[in-house]
This record gives sequence, structure tokens and C-alpha cells, in this order.
Amino acid sequence: MNESQRQKQKQILAMADEVICRGPYKADWDSLAEHPVPEWYRDAKFGIFIHWGIYSVPAFGNEWYPRNMYIQGSPEYEHHRKTFGDQKSFGYKDFISMFRAEKFDAEKWLDLFQEAGARYIMPVAEHHDGFQMYDSELSSWNAVRKGPCRDVIGELKKAAEKRNIVFTVSDHRAEHCWFFNGGTKFPSDVTDPANEDFYDDQTLCSCDPDNSMDISAPGAPKAHLENWLARLCELVDRYKPRIVYFDWWIQNVTFKPYLKRFAAFYYNRAEEWGEEVTINYKFDAFSLRSAVYDVERGQMGSINPLPWQTDTAIAENSWGYTENNTFKNPVDLVDDLVDIVSKNGCMLLNVGPKKDGTFTEEDTHVLKEIGRWLKVNGEGIFGTRFWKVYGEGPTEVPDGSFTDTARTSFTSEDIRFTCKGSALFAFVMKYPEDGKITIRSLARHKDLQSEVAVKNISCIDELSPLPFSKDENGIHIEGPVRKTDYPVCFRITLL
Repeated sequence: MNESQRQKQKQILAMADEVICRGPYKADWDSLAEHPVPEWYRDAKFGIFIHWGIYSVPAFGNEWYPRNMYIQGSPEYEHHRKTFGDQKSFGYKDFISMFRAEKFDAEKWLDLFQEAGARYIMPVAEHHDGFQMYDSELSSWNAVRKGPCRDVIGELKKAAEKRNIVFTVSDHRAEHCWFFNGGTKFPSDVTDPANEDFYDDQTLCSCDPDNSMDISAPGAPKAHLENWLARLCELVDRYKPRIVYFDWWIQNVTFKPYLKRFAAFYYNRAEEWGEEVTINYKFDAFSLRSAVYDVERGQMGSINPLPWQTDTAIAENSWGYTENNTFKNPVDLVDDLVDIVSKNGCMLLNVGPKKDGTFTEEDTHVLKEIGRWLKVNGEGIFGTRFWKVYGEGPTEVPDGSFTDTARTSFTSEDIRFTCKGSALFAFVMKYPEDGKITIRSLARHKDLQSEVAVKNISCIDELSPLPFSKDENGIHIEGPVRKTDYPVCFRITLL
């Protein structure tokens, strides 16, 4: 950092402390736990995550290419030397001039996201590599001054708000203080003092990233923590995001006081704006109820009474674009969305644009297919709440992170529920071609207190009521004959 940036950082941190002092939320867990989850977020259910940055230029491995290209012996290390030369003469910073985003069009992006049915978007404002996709006075290494020479975050915010899609951001800078430390073990541009304002001093962090889940392990130095907080406060004040999402390493104990300071600043700022906001976190980074818990590439096995979120990706192997991405089936992603919503969650689905700002055919196809399904079935998704049980049937969804490709296929006995007002929505996850459905959770009970009184039942895309009967085994529905791989939603109107 130069002297001007140091002074700016000092000013931002002083300003943040003033906001904390005068606002209703204090920098302690007891106070922050009083902050409510926004109603708009509980209604939204489906958002789009966007991993786009310099790492889309090499497009190899995954978005951790900038770290792995400095890990001797790794596929990325070997690929880099073979394709671009040794890491001293051509380092990660040298990709920036190749990241021109010449076909980036925020309006076209948001048209696609709107067609997909997304209610919020979340571009990555800064990934582990330390390159900001927005304008900043704390660093010159950002998309406004280098590479695209455009305010990517600002353009996406403007396009989203034009369509009443909620604008949010994610920040992954926490890991930056050790992300390039492999480059200190052999001759590379990481150790060149001329590049320190981008890579930082990678020898200061004593954390071993391979043991980073140990929250009590030595963590980030104070200089990094202060800069991390200042960047976040600047980001919040410039763009007013309605969610700030954090990746995993902030659970390290050294971040705890800074997390509390940031949350108090952000929540107090939102009070001044008159907006509802929240924070996404993983593991135990925040205390219960002070922010919204996020499960990376996984789900919950049952209803969580507190709102939560899954972040997952269309690509199975990477969050960013690579030339060898493998893609999920849109049917499976719709199944996941229904299961997540039935358990009081939201699904944040990631796309990884190419370096020029265009999307792959696969990403585009998946988004359009999800949008086509939501156009018909969205009434049973958006603005709903969980019912007394999330569902029924033999298929178990694994609980926890990194299980997004682990479950077996759903069957015609698998049903998921949501509710809104007088309507109970039942999603048959694998529709039988003959249309004969049994919902066991609505069976007649000898205990009348458990009885559910049903007025009529219809397919969500049809107005005419369907014939049904009820006995001790469940409600039996004579549904229409149709062939589809997607879940079919029934609207059950209660008396």
C-alpha cells in the first residue's frame, strides 16, 4: 500500500467505528443475534452466484489455479510452465492484461438470470487472488484500473436493480494472506518486492492452509485483518449489497473480533439505508442467529427452523470457468432446489463465465431450463415456508457439505412439501406416468388432532380440481397422465 492508501484505510476504519458507536447494533454476539433475517430473503429462495475473475484466463483446474500454479509438482504448476513459462518470468499477475472482458454485457447477463427465475444475484467482489472486481481507493489492483477497466460490480448492481433483482456480493479475501505462499519456496514473481502491493508479504501468515479447519491455529496477521475489514467497509458503502457472503477461512479465531466489527458496521449501515440485509457464513464463523448459515455444495437432511442457504454450482469440478468443466443436469438441480426449499433453505447456484464475459452453452441451457420449470411451478417455491414435515419417501439426501453429487435418484414415492396461506404444495419428485399418487403424510388419523382437512387438489398448472380419496394409507390422487423428468407440483387447498 502507498501512503495515500494507508491514510484512506485509517479513515475508513475510524468511520466504521463511529457507525458502530452510534448504531443499535454493537460488536458483540449478544447484540448481533438480535438482527433479523430479511423477509425478502426468506421469500427469494433462488439466487445466482457468479465466480468470474483473472482465473478465467488460464481456465485450467479450477478457480484455485492462482494458488496451485505456485505449488511445485501440481498439475497447475506443470501446466503453467509448459503453457506460459516459468513463474518468475510469467506470474499470476501477468494474466491481468489478458482479462479484457470484451463481451461482458451486464444487461444480457441479467436478462438470462431473470429468465432463470433468480430473485437475487451474488457476484464475487474479490476472490482469494486479491483482484477486486470493483472500484477501490485501497488498491490499484482492481477491474476499474486494470484488465477490463470497468466497474463489473457496479454494472451488475445497476442491471439487477433495474429488474427488481436483489443485489448481493461475496468476499473471499480472507485467504489472500497465504494464498500465494507456494511462490516463496522457489524463484517466482511472488517474492519480487515490486509486486508486494498485489501478492502482499506471503511470509507473514503462519497458518498452514492444509490444517486450516483448526480454528485455533495461528492465523492472519493484524495488517491483513485491518485491510480486510477496511476493504469490506468500503465495498459496503460503495455498493450497498443486501447480503455479504464469506467463504470458509474466516472461522479462524483471529478473525472473530473483526467479524463482529464488520457485522455491527454493516447492520447499522443498513438501518441508516432503511434496508434489510444479512451475512452468509460457514462453519462456526458467526454465532447462531447473528447471520445466515451456508452449506457449501451440500444440503441439510431435515428442516432447520432457522433460514439457511446452499451454495452450489452448475459445474461439478469448479466454481470458475475451465475448458474441462463437467456440468450437472438441470433436472437434478431443480430436485435440489425443491428439497432445499422444503427444509427452509435457499439455493444459490453458481455460474462461471469465460474470460471474455460470455457463458457456456451448458450454463445457459441449465439456467433456461430451471426458469422454464419455475415459470410453471414458482408459486410453490417463492414466498413459501416449510410445512410440519419437509417430505416423505425412501430417498435420503446426505446432510452436510460437499455431498451435492452423492444422493441417489428420487422415486415416485418421494414427495416434498411447502406451504403458503391456505395452500399446501406437494412436489412429486419423480412423476409416475399413470398419474396415480399417494401422499402418506395426509393419511386419515384416528387422532383427529393430527387430521389435515383438504378442500380440493389440483396440479399447479391447471385450475380444474382432481379426484382424490382418503384412507388410513394416505390421500390418493388421480393426476393427469404426463411424461416428465421434473418434479410435478400439486396445490392442496386446505379447509
